[in-house]
Amino acid sequence: MADYDLVVRGGTVVTAADTMRADIGIRDGRIVALAGRLEGAETIDAGGLLVLPGGVDTHCHIEQLQEGGGADEESWTTGSTACFAGGTTSVITFSTQFKGHGILEPLAEYRRRAQQAMVDYSFHQIITDASDEVVWRQIPDVVASGVRSLKVFLTYDPLHLDDRGFLRVLAAARRSGAFVTVHCENYEAINWRTEALLKDGRTAPKYHAWARPRMIEREATHRAIALAELVDQPIQIFHVSCSEVADEIARARARGLKVWGETCPQYFVLSASDMDRPGFEGAKFMCSPAPRTAADSEALWNDIRAGTLDIVSSDHSGWSYDGARGKKVNGADANFRDIPNGVPGLAARLPILFSEGVAKGRIDVNQFVRITATNPARLFGLYPRKGSIAPGFDADLVLWDPARKTTLTNALMQHVIDYTPYEGIEVTGWPVATIRRGAVVMRDGHVQAEPGSGTFLARGGYDMIKPRGVLPDGFDASRFA
Repeated sequence: MADYDLVVRGGTVVTAADTMRADIGIRDGRIVALAGRLEGAETIDAGGLLVLPGGVDTHCHIEQLQEGGGADEESWTTGSTACFAGGTTSVITFSTQFKGHGILEPLAEYRRRAQQAMVDYSFHQIITDASDEVVWRQIPDVVASGVRSLKVFLTYDPLHLDDRGFLRVLAAARRSGAFVTVHCENYEAINWRTEALLKDGRTAPKYHAWARPRMIEREATHRAIALAELVDQPIQIFHVSCSEVADEIARARARGLKVWGETCPQYFVLSASDMDRPGFEGAKFMCSPAPRTAADSEALWNDIRAGTLDIVSSDHSGWSYDGARGKKVNGADANFRDIPNGVPGLAARLPILFSEGVAKGRIDVNQFVRITATNPARLFGLYPRKGSIAPGFDADLVLWDPARKTTLTNALMQHVIDYTPYEGIEVTGWPVATIRRGAVVMRDGHVQAEPGSGTFLARGGYDMIKPRGVLPDGFDASRFA
């Protein structure tokens, strides 16, 4: 009788700290051994390949419910397919709240839809209306159910929370032992500048970037950190687009605050100039914060190497270019304010980061593992189940060909969206097989998992996101407000 259900043989195993030649023995969906020659009921030859932990994408929008009914185009089955095609095995997506309503009913519906997932998954709970019912009664129930993180938008209608609402969410998170993630841009400044641009006849997609320059992101980041410090609540700043914003995070961390920063592939390979393509084509590259310049992209690698930005997620928020719900929903001549924001990227995340980072010598392969798997798993309470390769971890693995050159196309992405903003980019390094909990779910681009085979990842309390216990004057206002 074989010792293991599956053995991954002869590959170079890479973790956040180590690189080694070893076989991996898997039993009942878990890693049970790393050693020399192992024998299993089934063997996969990984000779000449890197064996990496399955990617952990902690910021992506999949089948998110929409106000008025329906949901995002990307379903749990198509989103899972795209994840496996790109080497990602775990995601954290978003359950939303609609203004004037609670969070329990949408979360129940979102859980129902997620039962079709093939990728393993957890949720962030978006808060758009910090009512007494939500912050005092519903948030504690949601956190107790295993949803351990809340999401706040400091801009966007109808998602925006003002400073008082944000403080109430921070306080509720502190009371409940939850983590808070923040989209940082200044709501009033964006609206003021947008109105001026439209009055001046500047309506094309490229003016999306003009409406939200870097200081709008920087100011909101500084403010979010200050308010989190007031409450003594740990936070993560989502999708940092430039080093000026990362500097705010670095200063906060130097003061001992529990503040983390994340960025995304679009900020490494896209720029504001992509939104200045002829006609409506620039809409394909519109996301918020907006991509900046090539110099900003290069500077972000310094922030990665310094550890200021220690997670890179996809922020997959796909809207097709054509179709009733896509970028042209308000017409092919819509002004930039009325074009849906967001770009797809579930399958592109790891190949772009490996190519731009490892293949071009900006980071080593261990840091690649840290920013794409280990750090996100740690920060969001999935470690030590997810995010590394060691006995006791789920057998989530990616067999990676570090030398394979591939030109990105939309067909390779395997998402439902009808385009990729990365079309035509050549990458070095490509996933040739993905293993989720000991099952091969992708081989040579062919995804072979069953809808409903994904598992909900409930997250309990963990030390990393506990408050520091440092409050102005020693007064804990979160107990009362």
